[in-house]
Amino acid sequence: MRANHRGIATAVSRCTHQRPIVRASFASGSRWSSSESRQWSTPLAKSLAEAITTTGPVSVAAYMRQCLTSPDGGYYTSRNDDGDQFGKKGDFITSPEISQVFGELVGVWVVAEWIAQGKKSSGVQIMEVGPGRGTLMDDMLRTIRNFKPMADSVEAIYMIEASPSLRDAQKKLLCGDAAMEEIDIGFQSKCKYFENLKIIWCEDIRFISKDATKSPFIIAHEFFDALPIHVFQSVEPTPNTSPILTPTGPIPRPKAPPSSQWRELLISPTPEHSPSSTTPPLLDFQLTLSTAPTPHSQYLPLTSPRYAALAKTPGAIIEISPESLSYAADFATRIGGSTDARSALPSGAALILDYGPSATIPTNSLRGVRAHKPVSPLAAPGKVDISADVDFVALAEAAIKASPGVEVHGPVKQGVWLGAMGIRERAEVLVRKARGKGEGEEGVGRIEGGWKRLVDRGPTGMGRIYKAMAIVPHVAGKDGRRPVGFGGDVGV
Repeated sequence: MRANHRGIATAVSRCTHQRPIVRASFASGSRWSSSESRQWSTPLAKSLAEAITTTGPVSVAAYMRQCLTSPDGGYYTSRNDDGDQFGKKGDFITSPEISQVFGELVGVWVVAEWIAQGKKSSGVQIMEVGPGRGTLMDDMLRTIRNFKPMADSVEAIYMIEASPSLRDAQKKLLCGDAAMEEIDIGFQSKCKYFENLKIIWCEDIRFISKDATKSPFIIAHEFFDALPIHVFQSVEPTPNTSPILTPTGPIPRPKAPPSSQWRELLISPTPEHSPSSTTPPLLDFQLTLSTAPTPHSQYLPLTSPRYAALAKTPGAIIEISPESLSYAADFATRIGGSTDARSALPSGAALILDYGPSATIPTNSLRGVRAHKPVSPLAAPGKVDISADVDFVALAEAAIKASPGVEVHGPVKQGVWLGAMGIRERAEVLVRKARGKGEGEEGVGRIEGGWKRLVDRGPTGMGRIYKAMAIVPHVAGKDGRRPVGFGGDVGV
C-alpha cells in the first residue's frame, strides 16, 4: 500500500465499509438532486455529481478514472497546491523513496536479463510506466551506466506519464538543465547519464510503436494498483412465481433451478440531507448495487473460469481491471510477438512490482489515502489517492494469452525477491561507505532502516504485501530457465 504500508488491513475495512451498500436500480432511470446549495467537498465532486444526475450511477472504474486523471481536478493530473503526491510532505512514500537500493536492484535485474538473453548490442529500450518523480529510473540508470556494454546498447528511454507536473519533475531529475522539446508522440530531452541518449515522454504506451527487432525492458512499479477496477457481486435472482398466461388460462410457471448472477457495484451521490438536519452526509458519494445487469456485468465476469467458480457463491465480490489486462497483454506482445505474428527471437522483459494477493481474486480492496492516512476512497474526489489490489494471476493469464513467445514467473514476495537480488549485501556496502565518510549513526540508521523496511515480512510488512512478477521471453528448447530473483542465476 502506498501511504501506510502497515495499515492495509485496517484501510480495507475503513474505506470499503464505512456505509452500507444501498441497492439502487441501474435501469430505473433514478436521478439524484445536484442543487446549487449543496456543498461539495471538491470542484471535481460537484462536476461528477452533475454528470451522474444526467447519466445515472457510474462504474467504480469510471469514478476512479475521473478522480485520478481528470484534466479538471484529477489527483495526478491537476496537483498544484503543496507539491507532488510523494514523500513525507505528500500522501504516500514508495519503495524507491525509502531506499536507493531498491532502484539499484531493479537496474541490476534488467542487466541480468540482458546478459541472460545474449547481451544484445543494440536496439534496447528501457520503459517505465507510471514513473512517479523519476526516482526509480534515476537509480536504475545510475546503476546501468556501470555496465558499459549494456549502456551502449540502449537506444532510448521511455517514460509513460500522463501528469504534466510529474513529467516536469522527472525531466529535472533525469535531464537536469537540458532543453525539453515537443515531438510527435510527446516530449524528449537529453539524459544526463548517457551521452546522446534521449529520454522520451508520452501519455500512453500505445504511442510507442512495436518493433520485433527491439528489446524492450519494461518496469511497472506501483502502476497497476492505480488502474480502474470494476466491482461485481454475485446475487441470487428473485424467483418469478407469476403464472404463465395462455389462451386457455393461466398455468403454473415451471420451477427453474436458481442461478446466481453478477451485479455491478456503482457509484452515486449520497442523498442530500434534509434542510432541518444539522448533520450533513459524511461523504459525497456511495456504493450502490445495481438490481439489473450492466454491460460490464454481462461480459467481464465471463472472461475467466476463476470468476465463474465464484458465481455460485451468493455475496461473492470480485474486482476486474480491463485496463490492467490490456497493459499486461501489450507488454507480452512487445516481448514475444502476438498470436498472429510471433517474434522470431523474443527478447526484452517486464518487471511488475505492486501489491495484491498472490493467487486469489482481489475483493473489497478499494482504498483511499491522504496525508499518509487511510481514508474512504469516496472522500474528496481529486484530493485522495485511490488504489486497489492487483490481480497477479489475471495479469499472467492476459500476458500468456496475448503472446506465445513469453512466459511468466512469480509473483513472489518482495522481501524474497529483494533478498535474492542481494539487498543485504548492497546495504552493507553503503553502510561501510557511510561510516568511512563519517556520516555517523544517523546516516547508518537510515540505510539500515530503509532496506529492512522494504523486506519486512511481518503480517503487514512491505516485504510480504508487495509482490514481484516477471514476463520474459519463452525460447523453445530452453524450458526451465528462471530469471534472477525468481529462483534463477546468470553467468557473466
